[in-house]
Amino acid sequence: MSLTESEIKAVSQETMAPNAEQPEYVIEMLNITKIFPGIKANDNITLQLRRGEIHALLGENGAGKSTLMSVLFGLYQPEEGVIKKNGQVVKINNPNDANALNIGMVHQHFKLVECFSVLDNIILGVEPNKAGFLQKDEARKKVLALSEKYGLQVDPDAIVEDISVGMQQRTEILKMLYRDNEILIFDEPTAVLTPQEIQELMQIMKNLAAEGKSILFISHKLAEIMEVADRCTVLRKGKYIGTVNTADVTVQELSSMMVGRPVQLEVDKKPAQPGEVVLDVQNVTVRSHHHGGNAVSNVSFQVRRGEIVCLAGIEGNGQTQFIYGLTGLDKLASGKITLLGEDITHQSIRKRAKHMSHIPEDRHKHGLVLDFSVEENMILQRYWQPEFQKAGFIRFGEMRKYSDRLIEKFDVRSGQGSITKARSMSGGNQQKAIVAREMDRDHELLVAVQPTRGLDVGAIEFIHSEIVKERDEGKAVLLVSLELEEVMSLSDRILVMYEGEIVGEFDPKKVTVEELGLYMAGAKRDTPSAKEGK
Repeated sequence: MSLTESEIKAVSQETMAPNAEQPEYVIEMLNITKIFPGIKANDNITLQLRRGEIHALLGENGAGKSTLMSVLFGLYQPEEGVIKKNGQVVKINNPNDANALNIGMVHQHFKLVECFSVLDNIILGVEPNKAGFLQKDEARKKVLALSEKYGLQVDPDAIVEDISVGMQQRTEILKMLYRDNEILIFDEPTAVLTPQEIQELMQIMKNLAAEGKSILFISHKLAEIMEVADRCTVLRKGKYIGTVNTADVTVQELSSMMVGRPVQLEVDKKPAQPGEVVLDVQNVTVRSHHHGGNAVSNVSFQVRRGEIVCLAGIEGNGQTQFIYGLTGLDKLASGKITLLGEDITHQSIRKRAKHMSHIPEDRHKHGLVLDFSVEENMILQRYWQPEFQKAGFIRFGEMRKYSDRLIEKFDVRSGQGSITKARSMSGGNQQKAIVAREMDRDHELLVAVQPTRGLDVGAIEFIHSEIVKERDEGKAVLLVSLELEEVMSLSDRILVMYEGEIVGEFDPKKVTVEELGLYMAGAKRDTPSAKEGK
């Protein structure tokens, strides 16, 4: 049973009411209002953080969570409201002011210099020096000590562009700890992590809180909030909905608070009715760009009309490189790819895209032109078609109508609608724009890589239903996901990749998460049928 609005307010007042036993609030954001062109991102929001607690901030994509944290970190200045630290009003004009107040932030999209080493990124801006000379040995000792203390294993000399996403995040956390920050802001910290890395991060957060550090944790993943957060503040469309003790509410109640309606947390789908083969992959091998070996080795399988086939595995086991080879972003070392009976192994990306839609893993690198408007991004794959151009000139009216329709259908929230710059949107709404563009295009194969990464439960529910609808309309769907819950609930067949090879094929109705985990970790492998695409 979901909480009513009046019950939410009652619980909120109870959890926020001061009493003699409560510790002092280390941070108070009182009546914060932040306005951007066309949108009130934060509308009179109050958030209070206790010392030593993990406080979750929950809300739909575009609800104003990242904006509120950016105000606390000094990236934005509020139109109204005040910020207090330890009961004293403070003015935070920029991130340097925030750091001086021991406030640190791990951003949703990491702020790292990719050509610098891990160590250089950690000390950037606070470099230890003596008589103007950089003292890296001293910094290295401190970084290694922090790494050991908090279980944040990193290679200080590794170049950031060569390390995994998980290690990049550890680098961001070490940046905060190196500066002796006491208030730690994590903006969607698990959106790009594997299940194993998520568990590691959850434990790190608990350890930090046990030491007396105070954590603000933005997440869409309700199970994570229930696991680590002491309290949770919910925002909806820029407004404050309530603050609750996580021990006193259910996942269903939190999801209803977030989206304002009951949410279907399980995928509702009929049994698959596979038809003819749409995608046929035979003995595909892709070279690694990081070492001399193969990232993908001799992979074969088929995807048929009316089924969702999932490539599952721990990140870094060849899924990304395989998708690059399939979509034309990388060349194959050997093997053959057939789409609708046509050999596309050496075709251009545009020719492949005629029958294939691709929701990419990295929305910034391969999904959007960030400085283009939403409407320009919506027709990136179609601008040359007669619907959108005449005699080589863009038909701007048709582009606007098309974009407006997709924005409404997929609930893409932005301050100025179709003319909004993609860069200014929240990560979740950027993702929804890509999903809208790719799923609306005419295609026979949908390649969906992490399609719900960074999305809230309401958006996930909608995207899952649209993917199932694609399947039921006779399209073939190849899903790549690191979310085991998504893998189990959405797939009709599961192929597990380990070290660039398919090591098992499973029916999600007949396999357990534990058994899948053994195959994903390389502890088990089997079935020639998996490699033959049977």
